[in-house]
Amino acid sequence: MIRGSTEKKVSDKKPTISFYAKEQIDCPVCRKFFRREEMLSGGGRMIAGNLTDELRRIFEPSVKYGQVYPLIYSVGACPHCQTALFWNDFKTLSPADAEKILDKKEDRLESVKAIFPYYNLDHERTVFDGAAMYYMALLCYEEVSPSFSPTIKKAVISLRLAWLCGDLNKLLPGRNYDYIQQVFYRKALFFYQESLLYETGRKESITGLANLGPDIDKNYGYDGVIYLCGLLEYKYGQREDYAARLKKLDESKRAIARIFGLGKSSKAKPGPLLEHSRSLYDALTEELKDANQLDFDDDE
Repeated sequence: MIRGSTEKKVSDKKPTISFYAKEQIDCPVCRKFFRREEMLSGGGRMIAGNLTDELRRIFEPSVKYGQVYPLIYSVGACPHCQTALFWNDFKTLSPADAEKILDKKEDRLESVKAIFPYYNLDHERTVFDGAAMYYMALLCYEEVSPSFSPTIKKAVISLRLAWLCGDLNKLLPGRNYDYIQQVFYRKALFFYQESLLYETGRKESITGLANLGPDIDKNYGYDGVIYLCGLLEYKYGQREDYAARLKKLDESKRAIARIFGLGKSSKAKPGPLLEHSRSLYDALTEELKDANQLDFDDDE
């Protein structure tokens, strides 16, 4: 349930990055109300920079506002019961899923504090608070039913957590956020691949997440999911069993090739995705070629 519709700024201090909407969110887990914080747009707050190979949009710092992190406002977190979800999911969570999330409140609180010990849900969020909220959301989606499409949501959340932990490592070097970043990259790889398996097996739908992102500026859709499965496998996949790695890379290469085939005849395909897919395809081809050459040399 949502009450009201007008906006109230978080603070009278300038410059202002976010605001609290006057509307309040009725938490479906504890049935208490809390405020929704959103980022203000315009005014030079978001200066779009490059798009990384992971499809993350880099936003350049401005003289007035400094560094901003737009993606941290995509999730909400109830300060009463430590429930975090994508904003729209607060409206549709089933009572059964809400009960399971409430039962895990203390475990969730302990887990989040272990990685983000000083987060605060009662003030305008920082990048540290935003990362904590995303981890809280990851734990909440572990408890919901397949009809809620939790796997693809956990994939996007894990990837964004990896990005945010990289940001935190720059701000707080020596706190092991570089190590934690790698953990979340591997989680993202697992969940992205699981989401495709569940989709093809009709166990769980990817379409439960309206915007597949992975960032907030553009929706790269199903093709983006396929691309990220290949990219994350190439960059962060296991290397202990090299034969298994090569098999995965070959599968990824074939999937990426199918994206090219569609892209050549479809103007609707996002150009940047095709460009990054081409680069990934070349990288996969090179590693597979080097592996085959090594096998040939060993045979000789």
